[in-house]
Amino acid sequence: MKTSNKLKIFNDPIYGFITIPNALIFDLIEHRYFQRLRRISQMGMSYLVYPGAHHTRFHHALGCMHLMQKAANVLRFKGVSISEDEENALYIAILLHDIGHGPFSHAMEHSIVNGVSHEAISLRFMEKLNAEFNSSLTLSIQIFKGEYHRKFMCQLISSQLDMDRADYLKRDSFYTGVAEGNINSERIITMLNVVDDELVIEEKGIYSVEKFLVARRLMYWQVYLHKTSLVAEQLLTRMLKRAKELVNNGVELKASRALSYFLNNEVSLDNFNDDTLEIFSKLDDYDIISAMKEWQTHDDFVLRNLSDMIINRDLLKIKLKNKKIKKEELQKHTEALINKYKITKHEADYFVFMGDISNQAYQLKNQHINILLKTGKIEDIVKASDQLNLKALSKTVTKYYICYPKDKM
Repeated sequence: MKTSNKLKIFNDPIYGFITIPNALIFDLIEHRYFQRLRRISQMGMSYLVYPGAHHTRFHHALGCMHLMQKAANVLRFKGVSISEDEENALYIAILLHDIGHGPFSHAMEHSIVNGVSHEAISLRFMEKLNAEFNSSLTLSIQIFKGEYHRKFMCQLISSQLDMDRADYLKRDSFYTGVAEGNINSERIITMLNVVDDELVIEEKGIYSVEKFLVARRLMYWQVYLHKTSLVAEQLLTRMLKRAKELVNNGVELKASRALSYFLNNEVSLDNFNDDTLEIFSKLDDYDIISAMKEWQTHDDFVLRNLSDMIINRDLLKIKLKNKKIKKEELQKHTEALINKYKITKHEADYFVFMGDISNQAYQLKNQHINILLKTGKIEDIVKASDQLNLKALSKTVTKYYICYPKDKM
């Protein structure tokens, strides 16, 4: 087999050229586990609201690695010692941080597996790859789990100002066309430093961080928690739940082999073994879409209608309110649906439901964003900033929603 040039370059619409730093990372990107991310959308059902939002987790992971390369260079330039092994481990940890995402990113976690988060699956993938690549991911796994003794490295992977957020806000803003999310990630990275093994931002970068937090809040309300995306995501989760319920009751459903496995088996963290991981690695957005197309003509009232709503973007009506929704309102819509279609309450509950969403751009309780003042003192961004609204950004804002069918259903 001929050896290929492994120092390839990707052309990214956000950052321009992204270089692959070494042969190991090239081999990880080439691996089928990582290539699967090309078939997992980054933003779930958001494309039903923003037609451009079709970018994938593959895109995002490469972007994160690119920003990590910049961060490592900046910190080294400022005299922070980072060994070659540590640098490589940071690249691998950020590259693989999302490798465990299921179809449409989050829908599966809440429907056909039991208490298995994408982070837990990412870790399983990393451990499997570690065995395959002669333990060369051991340090990356330590950093990913937050167990490495140099805390700032763990913070670069996961904190309130990590490379993950620095990429997805900018990338999602670009692909949705929502300019409010366009943060200056390059500027933020240039202002990074390390004090007492913790990540800090130099005082000159304070405005870029303020913009980052405001952008995060706006992107959540405008994009991630957009009411249409919200109802579509709910329908997808409920459709998968219904499919699992029917299969449990002995109904045969047409689905791909990978999807059938998760519908037919109770999968939890305890029994998520190598075989399960292998089947999971074959599951992506396309399995779900082809299943929905098939289920549009199914005999089951619930499955048929939920599949049809998503495929044809004829969704439920959703109302957002600042106050809790009264049970009577829910009851009224449920009864109307039961009377119209002569279905059971259990079936009607798939179409009439309520819930809440909350948005908190900055959490004061855990890992802070620390600003390194010119005096050498370190202060939390909320204290260091003269922006009064940053305090407001650390408060949790909750909104309540109710979903029910449009009249023509």
